Amino acid sequence: MLIGIPAETRAGEARVAATAETVKKLAASGHRVVVEAGAGLRAAQTDDAFRAAGAEIVDRAAALGAELVLKVRLPQDDELAAMRRGAALIGMLEPFNDAGIAAMNAAGLTAFALEAAPRTTRAQSMDVLSSQANIAGYKAVLLAATTYGRMMPMMMTAAGTVKAARVLILGAGVAGLQAIATAKRLGAVIEASDVRPAVKEQIESLGAKFVDVPFETEEEREIAQGVGGYARPMPAAWMQRQAAAVAERMKQADIVITTALIPGRKAPVLVTEEMVKSMKPGSVILDMAVEQGGNCALSEAGATVVKYGVSIIGQPNLPATVPADASALYARNVLDFLKLVVDKDGALAVNREDDIVAACLLCAGGELVRRNG
Repeated sequence: MLIGIPAETRAGEARVAATAETVKKLAASGHRVVVEAGAGLRAAQTDDAFRAAGAEIVDRAAALGAELVLKVRLPQDDELAAMRRGAALIGMLEPFNDAGIAAMNAAGLTAFALEAAPRTTRAQSMDVLSSQANIAGYKAVLLAATTYGRMMPMMMTAAGTVKAARVLILGAGVAGLQAIATAKRLGAVIEASDVRPAVKEQIESLGAKFVDVPFETEEEREIAQGVGGYARPMPAAWMQRQAAAVAERMKQADIVITTALIPGRKAPVLVTEEMVKSMKPGSVILDMAVEQGGNCALSEAGATVVKYGVSIIGQPNLPATVPADASALYARNVLDFLKLVVDKDGALAVNREDDIVAACLLCAGGELVRRNG
């Protein structure tokens, strides 16, 4: 099969959908791989490295015109126009973006959104959300630490003792747990909150204190279990109690990192303007959910703003700020998914009986498979 790797053109997107490592494996399986010139440069993947791995370096039209196109992000209009009808597309294609799915369907593509893969043991090796969230959680702490005007660890010196920074992490999914681990390595004192009681043990195993908000009803407890590893919207009464608990801890926090997302919904607002006002001057908030509306009421996408003496970082697409490792992990996710949709003869084979394939399939040859409404 002819497999194309185009360069990503969205602002701030530095990742690439394949690396020399994965191209070599694709070429060894008999595929012809074409890579757009310069597609991997921002991710430390040179054209020479791709050539050595067995790829051909081509122009943009040739990469987008392949039988199977591997991308990181949802194609833009000009990219869709350059793709051949009947081609297959694999990437992080925003499975809740109805307009995007409709556009790919209208272009006659068979499209797979890797973010829609189920959170099961079998799908772990192709879980792009986890691989990229790990990187995001790590980088979030580093960005917050560099913005914070003090040091993270406690230090005892001849000139006096420097207290350890107090870090509060809201949301303990993959990104939040990695943020806890990274902040712990830097010597911070950490607290973390999440609606799911099951993550308490994970939080504490990483050295953080769990901010416990008791459940008052069985309905609250049931909803808090989440679905497929994701949080669900909690009842208003529980959210009010959580907000009160978080508000108290924010008064003492030096750094707050918010990671709470609900698939297909606007990010819940966890940090209000009043909470920001209550924080100490020089504190830092990093809103990892800023692209989905933000967990902080005052965050702005693509900017760091100072409100009431608090720096609020709204850096979108954190994985793209670590493009070499993010691309390496993403490319391996893609390679493992390909094993499910390419047969032994190297042709596309869409097995809709496979739970992972069925979950990721958005549209196929003019048929709109996924409908969110």
